[in-house]
Amino acid sequence: MRSCIGRSVVWLCIAAAGGRVAAAADPELPDAKPVPAMQVVPLPDDKASFQHQGRELTCYHFGPLQRRPFCYPLRGPEGVSLSRMGHPRDTVSHSHHNSFWVSHRSVNGVDFWPDRGPNTGKIVHQRIEQIEDGDKSAWLLAVNAWHDAVGKIVMLERRRIEVAPLTGDDWLLLFDLQLEAPANQLVELGESPFGLVGVRMAKTIGVADGGGRILNSEGQRNEEEIFRKPAKWCDYSGPLTAAANGGVTLMDHPQNLSHPTPFHVRGDGWMGACLTLARPLTIEPQKPLRVRYGLWMHAGAAKAEAISARYDDFRIRPLPPMEKPKPAKP
Repeated sequence: MRSCIGRSVVWLCIAAAGGRVAAAADPELPDAKPVPAMQVVPLPDDKASFQHQGRELTCYHFGPLQRRPFCYPLRGPEGVSLSRMGHPRDTVSHSHHNSFWVSHRSVNGVDFWPDRGPNTGKIVHQRIEQIEDGDKSAWLLAVNAWHDAVGKIVMLERRRIEVAPLTGDDWLLLFDLQLEAPANQLVELGESPFGLVGVRMAKTIGVADGGGRILNSEGQRNEEEIFRKPAKWCDYSGPLTAAANGGVTLMDHPQNLSHPTPFHVRGDGWMGACLTLARPLTIEPQKPLRVRYGLWMHAGAAKAEAISARYDDFRIRPLPPMEKPKPAKP
């Protein structure tokens, strides 16, 4: 801690990572409170920026022109995004690869995976119910509706996104989903390798384009060994800038029904967790499906031991409530 004194003004600079930085002691602001290190900052055009001490780590996009909400960028070393929008060589048929996103090939037969087609659905933002800032993390709670091609709601969704800074350029994204059936309806998530979450990596991180590598919790490497094989986690690492490597670990929570989940990976720079590869899942009214995933954004090509330690921390974190607390009665 450094203290600089002059003209009765004391500046306290807290150097510890993740700590709050207190503003100047100002006699005009005797009740000033410390500024949270992590904040969710609402932005124009239906976006919410997750910022650590003013530096954006990711941004949640949920505008009406999007086919689905998504998070972009996923900041890595030197402030460069570890993810990208779209396939590096197929920008049309893979335009749905929106950095980090949620989707599914078959929800009651409706295809939410692509951007276009006669049976293509759309995940429509309804509202942001809650935003909370803090020193250790910041989070938001959103509500979405899955619409078919004519606008009928086929599934409801509650989504909680929490971002927690770690050390250096590393940070954690905790992603919780609660999928609900509309009243008097059943929802079937059909058997498919496409869904529920996907990550499109930066072009330079891809095995094919940048010479990166894919590694899973079973010690398997790259598409040839990992493709649709079950694992606790899957990591995609590679070159990010001329001077820095980086990567993303996608982690499957032990309470997910498909755990350990098969991972759909490609050497062209994508990985996804397959919730319903082996069998379909049915969601009944008043019996929502809860799933949790974690993303670890890290500098360098992480080793298996370090990833396993991060996964152990992820799996023991308590599951948060998915409902906004009701105000206390007077």
